[in-house]
Amino acid sequence: MVDAGVLLIVLIAVALAFDFLNGLHDAANSIATIVSTRVLPANYAVMWAAFFNFIAFLVFPLHVASTVGKGIIDAQIISDAVIFGALGGAITWNVLTWLLGIPSSSSHALIGGLLGAGMAKAGLDPVVWSGVIKTAAGIVISPTLGFLLALTLVLIVSWTFLRSTPAFADSAFRKLQFVSASLFSLGHGGNDAQKTMGIIAVLLYSHGQLGGEFHVPFWVVISCQAAMGLGTLMGGWRIVHTMGSRITRLSPQQGFCAETGGALALFFFTNLGIPVSTTHTITGCIVGVGAARRVSAVRWGVAGRIVWAWVITLPAAALMGAGFYFLARLGDRLFG
Repeated sequence: MVDAGVLLIVLIAVALAFDFLNGLHDAANSIATIVSTRVLPANYAVMWAAFFNFIAFLVFPLHVASTVGKGIIDAQIISDAVIFGALGGAITWNVLTWLLGIPSSSSHALIGGLLGAGMAKAGLDPVVWSGVIKTAAGIVISPTLGFLLALTLVLIVSWTFLRSTPAFADSAFRKLQFVSASLFSLGHGGNDAQKTMGIIAVLLYSHGQLGGEFHVPFWVVISCQAAMGLGTLMGGWRIVHTMGSRITRLSPQQGFCAETGGALALFFFTNLGIPVSTTHTITGCIVGVGAARRVSAVRWGVAGRIVWAWVITLPAAALMGAGFYFLARLGDRLFG
């Protein structure tokens, strides 16, 4: 029989591995625009993004962590097998889509895995529908808001620089992209790292390690931000190509508008405690800036395939999460 303390450490390590993979998988979201506009080489861009991923805990309250920890599945039914199922389903889906170069959502993979494992244990009763509904709504709202913000920013910027020379505008936006990329990476680290914080915190809660009251210990915060930053540093080169150039070609001005629109959307959702996908958000922004130029500038076929990946992520990860939960229960029976 595996000691409970050892199992807790192993599951925390698996959660941090997921966080690392999240950074690896979603690195493209932070760097695709600044790389595609050739403002920064990819190797410098990932270091830039990783730094701002890490320091996000200094900026944002832990509302998203609370939503994931106790606002998706009732914390009272959480067990080691449920957490194992959630992480197993999310990691499997993330690795599969990463290998295929599909920019799916790590966030919704984790939430899908948690839902699948929780329902495999206790049916529909422990599902916190308010949290699930607002998370599912984010699949539609976050790219839509990103699209509208980026489109609006393109129009504002175009009018503001109407009398400027192309050379001046290009030089200005190459500098401004450092700011917009930083803000987007900050938003990415703020929303995404908190999802793993919520998983680790509810795991500690289920083991009675939080003194009977759910909260996120500071060591969990630092560990998750560091794991995500390291994952981003490793980069997601397969997905960079899809996000940065296959949807639409970007100028520095468009890159600035896409990143700023995405950052504003992520700041908004993170402060509301809504776990959204940075992939969904930045894709909506990239489509928005492309459509502002002309509708035909967007490769709608590529965007459509990305949307299908979003649609199937929750149910696919949920099925995988349920499978890993039953695998954990089988292991308990065989070796417990």
